[in-house]
Amino acid sequence: MLQSLITLPDQDIELVVTAVRQWCTKNHCEIDSNEGRRALTLAIDLVQNSARDTLLQSLTERLGPPPPSQIDAERSAAR
Repeated sequence: MLQSLITLPDQDIELVVTAVRQWCTKNHCEIDSNEGRRALTLAIDLVQNSARDTLLQSLTERLGPPPPSQIDAERSAAR
């Protein structure tokens, strides 16, 4: 995943990281959680396939919110 990210141009890396952070914030999960890593992988794939203009929207449509059990587990771990 990280190898794919670093092969992107700087502008695309920034776009991916920003969109994934926004998605994670909206869905109450950490970027280094399973759901965050899944969002990062999908965002890289989307950018590589020219979905730059609708990246956050595409992430939301394809991933939806994380399962409630995942959110609860991550909140408990953060405490």
